[in-house]
Amino acid sequence: MVLNYIWIGFFVIAFAVGLAKLLLFYLGYPEYGGTTVFTEMMKAAFDMAKVSVMDIGLPLIGLITFFMGIMKIGEKSGVVNVLAKIIGPFFSRVFPQIPKDHPAVGFIMMNFAANMLGLDNAATPMGLKAMKEMQELNTDKDTASDSQIMFLVLNTSGLTIIPITIMNYRSQAGAQDPSDIFIPLLIATTFSTLAGLIYVGIKQKINFLDKVFLAYVGGILLLIAGVVAYFSSLPPAKLQAVSSLVSNFILFALIIAFIIMGFVKKIDVFSTFIDGAKDGFEVVVKLIPYLVGFLVAIALFRTCGALDFLLTGLRLAVEAIGFDSKWVDAMPTAFMKPLSGGGARAMMIETMNTKGADSFAGRLSSIFQGAADTTFFILAVYFGSVGIKKTRYSVAGGLIADMAGVIAAIWIAYIFFD
Repeated sequence: MVLNYIWIGFFVIAFAVGLAKLLLFYLGYPEYGGTTVFTEMMKAAFDMAKVSVMDIGLPLIGLITFFMGIMKIGEKSGVVNVLAKIIGPFFSRVFPQIPKDHPAVGFIMMNFAANMLGLDNAATPMGLKAMKEMQELNTDKDTASDSQIMFLVLNTSGLTIIPITIMNYRSQAGAQDPSDIFIPLLIATTFSTLAGLIYVGIKQKINFLDKVFLAYVGGILLLIAGVVAYFSSLPPAKLQAVSSLVSNFILFALIIAFIIMGFVKKIDVFSTFIDGAKDGFEVVVKLIPYLVGFLVAIALFRTCGALDFLLTGLRLAVEAIGFDSKWVDAMPTAFMKPLSGGGARAMMIETMNTKGADSFAGRLSSIFQGAADTTFFILAVYFGSVGIKKTRYSVAGGLIADMAGVIAAIWIAYIFFD
């Protein structure tokens, strides 16, 4: 229901802003308005409808088909069950509705691991499979279960240990040290994830003082600290190469482990892959209407100029109370991130190109890009894949995680780069 109101809001706001710009033009304020605004919005809508299918939907078919096939091998070979047992004690506290040895646990773990390694393309198929497994346990098929909400909010918090893609974009933009945002980004995304976990945990009455829960969370934080310590010791030029190697090696090693284990267990590995791949194709076909609907709405919101009005108002408000406003230059990335990964990426690149990759705004926009994930896109895609219509407090949880990431990013950027 919340997504319904948000979707309607994008269209209504876009129309209202477009109408205001048109009126301002005819009232003698051409610098604030224009006669082409509705033409531009409709062009953006048509273009995004095409992009949703041709540039996002079709590539997803190949990607998700491949990984769904691989994960089917992992499921039948028993690797997923092994992963489930490793993380089971912790997940039984965070996802109490999921049985300890249920396949969903292994797929959730693999999804989180792929996200942490910055492998977004691999994370999506694993997340869709996890959502499908949780939906089988869901007694009310139209309404998000507690487990699905926790999973979605932790996903939208975007915990990333190795931000390969962002460092690559910074390198392309001419940054002297593309990896200088590595530690600030890691700190910001950790704040985002903890905020999402705490909010949903309070709603679901999770016992944060449970010894097992504290032990696992402490272990994860120690792992993050260890990663920071190791990568901080590397020369900047080497850090990017090593992080890329580690991430992709781990992913390929996991694929090989699935295949070898399947061979050892004497299952028909290729036939199993084909069975899983067929499921992947069906999943993407179901996703396309959700992709088109939300991405067109976001394109209208972006094109109408609402974001520009929002930034102007924010800058004036910050300066009126006497605070430094240079962080506002990076806010387009923060505003777009919950709505569209591609839009946020474009904003980050534009900020680095106009302000400079090594400017305060350029660095902060990079931290914003990695501090959280595309909340509305993830909600639409993951819930859409299993037919969830009532999202309960998922949107609130995702946005709280996003807000925590933004606030932490600004604070940390001033500490590191001011």
